[in-house]
Amino acid sequence: MSYLNFDKTLLINLEKSLSKEMIRTNRAGTYNSTTLIDCNTRKYHGQLVMPLPEIDNSNHILLSSLDETVVQHGAEFNLGVHNFEGNNFSPNGHKYIRQFDCEVISRTVYRVGGVILSKERLLVSFEPRVLIKYTLLEAHSATLLRFKPFLAFRSVNELTHQNDVAETSYQEIQDGISMCLYEKYPRLCMQFSKKSIYNHQPYWYKNIEYFKEKERGYDYKEDLLVPGYFEMPIKKGESIIFSAGISEISPRKLKPLWDEELAKRNHRVDMFSCLKNSAQQFYKREGDKTYLLAGYPWFGARARDQFVSLPGCTLSIDRMDYFDAIMETAVPEIQRFINGEKSGFKLQAIDDPDVLLWFLWTVQQFAISVSLKEAANRYGDLAASIISFIRKQNHPNLFLHNNGLLYINGTEKPATWMNAMENGKPITPRTGYVVEINALWCNALKFTSSLTREKGNEHAADLLDYQAEIARDAFVKTFWNGTYLYDFVDGNYNDQEVRPNMILAVSMPYSPLNKHQQKSVLDITTKELLTPKGLRSLSPKSGFYRPNYVGGQLERDRNYFNGPVWPCTFGAFATAYLRIYKQSGKPFLERMLIGLESEMTELCVGSLPELFDGNPPYKGHGGMSFAMSVAEVLRVLDILKKYENE
Repeated sequence: MSYLNFDKTLLINLEKSLSKEMIRTNRAGTYNSTTLIDCNTRKYHGQLVMPLPEIDNSNHILLSSLDETVVQHGAEFNLGVHNFEGNNFSPNGHKYIRQFDCEVISRTVYRVGGVILSKERLLVSFEPRVLIKYTLLEAHSATLLRFKPFLAFRSVNELTHQNDVAETSYQEIQDGISMCLYEKYPRLCMQFSKKSIYNHQPYWYKNIEYFKEKERGYDYKEDLLVPGYFEMPIKKGESIIFSAGISEISPRKLKPLWDEELAKRNHRVDMFSCLKNSAQQFYKREGDKTYLLAGYPWFGARARDQFVSLPGCTLSIDRMDYFDAIMETAVPEIQRFINGEKSGFKLQAIDDPDVLLWFLWTVQQFAISVSLKEAANRYGDLAASIISFIRKQNHPNLFLHNNGLLYINGTEKPATWMNAMENGKPITPRTGYVVEINALWCNALKFTSSLTREKGNEHAADLLDYQAEIARDAFVKTFWNGTYLYDFVDGNYNDQEVRPNMILAVSMPYSPLNKHQQKSVLDITTKELLTPKGLRSLSPKSGFYRPNYVGGQLERDRNYFNGPVWPCTFGAFATAYLRIYKQSGKPFLERMLIGLESEMTELCVGSLPELFDGNPPYKGHGGMSFAMSVAEVLRVLDILKKYENE
């Protein structure tokens, strides 16, 4: 039995099966996502979802779903599932599912009487095309397959409704048809590897509901156009491949293309292989540029997320090629920013105060993984330029004070990763001296000194060491309260909330704290924040603790960083734990990973979500597949493997 296998008992239980989703990407922005039983529960779900930069910056759903019907002796058995108004599921195709697994690619097996039919799907690499393969495994009489495509042609951020503007005509192409419902959209080419009969009967299916959107307080009903249906006979042992893309393809090429793409796929047989597969799905190639997306289904290339995630999503899984490609794209953007350019950046929020510091941390992880010499050769000059840029007060919201610490203004606009807003104002207004930014700063000064020394500039390295020592002393005087670290300090105000940000002061390769202080911070973090899924964003002892990420947008925003668990914090915690306990801390962290491994079969199969509720049962929420979550757990797995080898 495969690692990611689900049986009939779970699949026919809608309460359980609808909560489990899957996503596949083509590393160029296109994705395919739905639930295990092919019932869409988000407006972001679809069989073919792709970026259309000629329209806007969001993704667009062309093919929402494809319903299959098995016909024998005139009896029809529809395998599709849709949630219509009033929580009415029709048809109830899930009751025919006998098995779902996705060890290599997603595979669903249906049984209808004497018919056993398998359905497999994959995306073509770097091309907006989904392939779905149907194989008749068993049949005792003549069998006919019927396919009904549900078309959306809309942004993932919108919903569509019956209208008179949609162009319902079609063009015949080889073994299929092409359609384009609205201007500016490309034509959707739907073809089969076998000749089919197409019956054109345009019909709007109304009031399809997406309960995930209803939970989130958004509009959740839409109408989808079914232009008609395809029919064809299928024999026992025969396979038929369906293709949906924005360009026509020769039906004869579908099987070789399927075999070629399948050969590229890796088996997911444990937590590491699942997360390795998931990490590579965040890669996005745009022409000669490559980015690391923050997650799916709604995140783009965000600067902070990219640099936090890059080591885990590349170095920890031996994908140096993608590390190089992503850095080759990012470095010119960093250079343009420190040279004073204000706009035109593909990396979102590149001007956030901690982005340059996380970039230097990424370079540091490269130095640890490869060599300090290579890091100095590649990035030493840029690292020195970044430090100089900050020291010269050229950053719009990063001010170096005489005490050696960095000050930010976070009262009017969020300035840290805790960036939820209400009525245009930060819900968690962290301002002044912020603990993780200054931990990153102390680390950046020492690391840049080592790069500079490696390049032979001893004098400049000594100056950086001197500044690092000043910053370290000020860090301890400013943040240390005798037991743990203040979250931020602004004038006479010391924020005493226990949050996970302070663990970075322990986990950084160059920590500003002594061993006693490091252990004290680790102890309170372990006691008040640690869960089986990572660290809570706020201690349960706080009066502001709101552990459940539920309700409408405003309620979720208020809770976002005030209690829910962020698995991306586990990397810093594990690094800090090993710093204190060394080899003896390894068994504890391995036990902690069990709680995260259980998520491989939960919200997004084979991946990790953005966050979890802060209290048991720690239900997953937010982005179904989140790069920082995946990356930091991969980094921990890699660190533990190296400890084992030592």
